[in-house]
Amino acid sequence: MSGHSKWSTIKRQKGANDAKRGQAFTKAGRLITIAAREGGGNPDGNFKLRLAMEAARAINMPKENIERAIARGAGGDGSKPLEEAVYEGYGPAGIALLIEVVTDNKMRSAGELRSILDRAGGSLAGQGAVAFLFNSKGVIEVDATLKDADELLLNAADAGADDVEVEEGVALVYTKPEVVDKVKGALEQAGYSVKNSEISKEASTTVKITDEGQAEKVLSLIEKLEDLDDVQKVYSNFDIDTEVMEKVA
Repeated sequence: MSGHSKWSTIKRQKGANDAKRGQAFTKAGRLITIAAREGGGNPDGNFKLRLAMEAARAINMPKENIERAIARGAGGDGSKPLEEAVYEGYGPAGIALLIEVVTDNKMRSAGELRSILDRAGGSLAGQGAVAFLFNSKGVIEVDATLKDADELLLNAADAGADDVEVEEGVALVYTKPEVVDKVKGALEQAGYSVKNSEISKEASTTVKITDEGQAEKVLSLIEKLEDLDDVQKVYSNFDIDTEVMEKVA
């Protein structure tokens, strides 16, 4: 499991504390609103909305919050419109960063990102600087403690998955973006417990980090970026050594 994927999984397993749960609801609601505005308010015919709703339910977002977010996107409520944007940059050790935001003010978002990156010794970069390093992939997180890992690998392959990584009771099933929903459904029908599914980004090349101090700087930066209200997801190409990850995580 790559360093960045492992770190993301560790954070999900820890769960959000009360102080951050409200922020998580806000971010999830924005994704739902954007998806509903682009493809309509019916999740049966809107794959992006369906994924956003599943992610919201995974963090126990109340049903009424989800419904309000859909209504805002599908019908509008007079509030300032939200926009999606992707920013690119660099962090400690030269790691590449791809930062997805949903915002009502792109200038504010860019300013906040630039400030955090500058303090961490990184920088914002121009469009296309690092995006070519990342490829879209479907990622399905499965509880791997309930069934044999080899059986999971076979079932995932039969369903159309490209690869499976298993570590410490967690399996990450990778698919092409267009079949993530199909593979997820097949795994659930086979009796697997799916914890999360999403369209993610995977780096084609990685930056290996073995120094504990450098690892702390990288993970601290990622957390500060993710704590910004406008930021939805942060992708990076760092690969922290397993022993180092265990010490700093």
